[in-house]
Amino acid sequence: MWARELAVSAPGKVILHGEHAVVLGKVALAVALDLRTFLRLRPGAEGRLSVSLPGVGVRRSWDTPGLRALRGRVAGKARGKEELPRGGEGLSVPEFAGIAAGASAPESLATLAFLYMCLAISAKYGDVPSVDIVVCSELPTGAGLGSSAAYAVCLAAALLMVCGAISCPLQEGESTARWTEEELTLINSWAFRGEQVIHGNSSGVDNAVGTWGGALRYQAGKITPLKRVPTLRILLTNTKVPRSTKILVAGVKEKILKFPAIMNPVLDSIDAISQECQSVLEAMPENPSPEHYPVLEEFFDINQHHLNVLGVGHPSLDKLCQVTASHSLHSKLTGAGGGGCGITLLPPDTSPLAVEAAKQDLCACGFECWETKIGAPGVTLHSCSSLSAQVLHELAQS
Repeated sequence: MWARELAVSAPGKVILHGEHAVVLGKVALAVALDLRTFLRLRPGAEGRLSVSLPGVGVRRSWDTPGLRALRGRVAGKARGKEELPRGGEGLSVPEFAGIAAGASAPESLATLAFLYMCLAISAKYGDVPSVDIVVCSELPTGAGLGSSAAYAVCLAAALLMVCGAISCPLQEGESTARWTEEELTLINSWAFRGEQVIHGNSSGVDNAVGTWGGALRYQAGKITPLKRVPTLRILLTNTKVPRSTKILVAGVKEKILKFPAIMNPVLDSIDAISQECQSVLEAMPENPSPEHYPVLEEFFDINQHHLNVLGVGHPSLDKLCQVTASHSLHSKLTGAGGGGCGITLLPPDTSPLAVEAAKQDLCACGFECWETKIGAPGVTLHSCSSLSAQVLHELAQS
């Protein structure tokens, strides 16, 4: 039986440098974004497990004997060491949830990820007790900011904790707590499986950022968290221009095949920016200096030009860079490009008036804008009383 009311949060992510080049084996730097997904966990009605996702209109409840019976009927089919159950004899998980096979709507995928993780975690560690789970997020969905991974990380941490697979590190009177490195590794492995339910193939970068926070280096499938990185202020801007990552990636590949002698040096330069940026970020906590910021700004400018050369720019992103440059700020796209989101570095000496003026000008373009931070903490356990009034209000909308 679970007897406490607690909350779990995990951050979203942005790519700082290395977009598109990472597909070709170059280094990418991913950083945790201080826009978070929150999960409230509290004791539920005896014999029932409920989940509410007000952001996508989901409110579901199941009796625990029914879930136990479903778990018994579902055959775990291994694709790797321990795969989530993917079907088998009798009722399938989508059928049990009343979701059509192959459904791709966010509410369907979020519900399936919840059920699959419940079934797989309870099969290994014992029944999930009767709990009531509500999830809300500060992250927009479908913007390449890791919203599904933050959801999967929160779910993994909460379900593993209530099943006793990891500890409940929050002591009475504390506002927040983190898990041990070993426990974080377990959370990350289960969050990755939840991401696979939602996305099929997944690099594992988004859930690793959500778990550990800070910044990490990704190259050729190897993920390495960076030691001690600074928290940097940014503006995050969503141009709201939809794009297809698949089409953009294919376009870059076509350009490289057509002009290898021209494009390969561009990819090498992007790789060098990622590595130089890593060195600067790791030096900053040891030696905080205003001189680091102009270097980071130049990296933004150079990489933005490179991404335009690769063909993944867009007039909306050009406009974003022009608007922020008029306020002496430096921006670049983040993620797939072709629209989507951009990030603007805010050095410590940036005046609040300049930030506000830049935000107003960006919003006047029809963009959505947040002032936030990168290098944020990873998955965190909270006392509910320590959450902001806004988050508590969102979690109460269930």
